[in-house]
Amino acid sequence: MILALVVPLALVLGLLVLSIRVLREYERGVVFFLGRFQAVKGPGLILVIPVIQQMVRVDLRLITLDVPSQDVISQDNVTVRVNAVLYFRVVDPEKAIIQVEDYYNATSQLAQTTLRSVLGKHDLDEMLSERDRLNDDIQSILDSQTDSWGIKVANVEIKHVDLDDTMIRAIARQAEAERERRAKVIHAEGELQAAAKLTEAADVLSGSPQALQLRYLQTMSDMTNKNASTVIFPFPFDLMGAFTGAAGAGRKAPPRDVAGERTGGGGA
Repeated sequence: MILALVVPLALVLGLLVLSIRVLREYERGVVFFLGRFQAVKGPGLILVIPVIQQMVRVDLRLITLDVPSQDVISQDNVTVRVNAVLYFRVVDPEKAIIQVEDYYNATSQLAQTTLRSVLGKHDLDEMLSERDRLNDDIQSILDSQTDSWGIKVANVEIKHVDLDDTMIRAIARQAEAERERRAKVIHAEGELQAAAKLTEAADVLSGSPQALQLRYLQTMSDMTNKNASTVIFPFPFDLMGAFTGAAGAGRKAPPRDVAGERTGGGGA
């Protein structure tokens, strides 16, 4: 009689123990009843009847997926190796279990093919200088394609763009040539500005003799401050103007008619 009571009780307790499931806060359980989808349960304590019901755990935390290095041929026919990291999470456990067999592997394969197809449409310079825009393009494509799987792609980051030694040397030469070009342009712009300022200063000095005299005295002061054996004799500008005026008057005087003077003398 006691055995007849103990055995069913033990079976009930064992069945109850097997039916108990505890789901953490970041977990959900997709429950199937005789093979058909029944509900998404959790978190906390739930009961799953053995044999009749089955449960698949789904992690809702952000998953970090390392995309393996991919050989990419850029639009300008340069072969590079690119790897990236992908951040995604499951937002709909029902779709993640029912719509795709293995959502982790499917997302990884899709990320690899999308990485090659998107980067192959851009030049090498864009891969190196516009990573933010490329990351956004890859993220938007992956997010739209994995939406039917119940997956949300949060972010995509291109980690490395590896080049061969030949391309590295070519890029170094290109960067050096660009720096030299910028230096020459800056030097030419400086010369142009200096010439404009010198022309402006010459116009000011030519219109003001006092300013020219002050500049002359300043130049003399600068020359005497240096350790040189040069002897300077100041020459007044007013005296120079007098000499210049006399020379100009001499050039403007009409020439004397020597033959006429001789002819007049003979008549007298």
